[in-house]
Amino acid sequence: MIQNERHAPEALPQHPDVTEAIDRERRLHDPSVRLSGPLAEALFDPDFIEVGVSGRRWTHAEMVAALPTLHGGAENSTPITAEHFEGTVLAPGIVHLTYETRIEDRQARRSSIWRRDAAGEFRLYYHQATPVPDGTPRP
Repeated sequence: MIQNERHAPEALPQHPDVTEAIDRERRLHDPSVRLSGPLAEALFDPDFIEVGVSGRRWTHAEMVAALPTLHGGAENSTPITAEHFEGTVLAPGIVHLTYETRIEDRQARRSSIWRRDAAGEFRLYYHQATPVPDGTPRP
């Protein structure tokens, strides 16, 4: 039976699927992955959709192509700081993550859905980023 408990890595033991999804999400912030089409491609579901912090809707092909040019896409670009990961197993093979990022002086709250493919690998199915206005307290 899958329990829909929220898991904060700092506080509770995590479901192994949540741990795996967090690890994969963090890989997407790694410049070596962002610069490598094959490494990035392996993390995205073929049906991937993103609603970015700007409100733009990204498809799978658009994101894989743009990833090297976005923040964190090169060794000398602004790094992505990600923290406060929480995860919930929604159903077998489906994990919902939330976390926060900071890129330079911009903060965003993020939500991702990871699902297992036929080969048993988690792939990013959906991602959304919402900007956090300056001075907004963390709940």
